[in-house]
Amino acid sequence: MRWIRYVAVATLALTLTACTTSPTGRQQLTLMSDAQLNQMGREAFDQYQQDLPPAGQAEQRYAQCIAEALIAVLPERERDQDWQIRVFESEQANAFALPGGYMGINTGLLRVARNQDQVAAVVGHEIGHVLARHANERVSTQTSTQLALSVLGSAAGMQGPGGEQLMGALGLGAQYGIMLPFSRRHETEADIIGVRLMADAGFDPRASLDLWDNMGAEGGARPPAWMSTHPSHGQRTQVLQQEMEGAIARYEQARQAGRQPNCQRP
Repeated sequence: MRWIRYVAVATLALTLTACTTSPTGRQQLTLMSDAQLNQMGREAFDQYQQDLPPAGQAEQRYAQCIAEALIAVLPERERDQDWQIRVFESEQANAFALPGGYMGINTGLLRVARNQDQVAAVVGHEIGHVLARHANERVSTQTSTQLALSVLGSAAGMQGPGGEQLMGALGLGAQYGIMLPFSRRHETEADIIGVRLMADAGFDPRASLDLWDNMGAEGGARPPAWMSTHPSHGQRTQVLQQEMEGAIARYEQARQAGRQPNCQRP
């Protein structure tokens, strides 16, 4: 089947020219320029600030205090990013991170995250997405997947209703077989980076488990784990529990070194 060779060659070429390694040692496909993505992140962040109402100054200071404690323990090359965090007025318990170090957190999440350590678990998770270049990897994976499907469609001569139906099925397979698992993998990796980072900064990593208990108590319908862009609460807590012994050791070392954040909740 000649078209299989076309797909294999295109995929191999992309993989060989754009392999990087994440902070946890995982191999990544990153095709995009970091500078380009960081600029896009900045523009998106500016738009968020125009579109969403800001929270009060007390909430802003609280989030800033926590973010600064986390950023202070990053490697020097990572600290040099234009890290910014803003709190927005919204009942949705949500947070986000954009390339370049731009982060947002909703007041609804501050209600669920009940102390500085739980908020640090959220912000550390978002910093983890940035450190691991997840936006670059996600865009790159989508680009390479679309290229492979395009080559497959052209090489196999899939025209007409039957071909379109098969390509649609292949696209669905790519969505659930490649794109969503990558997203779940990103979330898990950000959880691991985040819990290590919060411990290094002197925040109690056990609060990450409390946070997910709180999130689970929020309830709401959820899709099956294999159809979700995020791991289930049970899957997340399992990963965090596996990390906890090492994280507590890091936390104790941080406290002994004098890293004892004291961010005042509004």
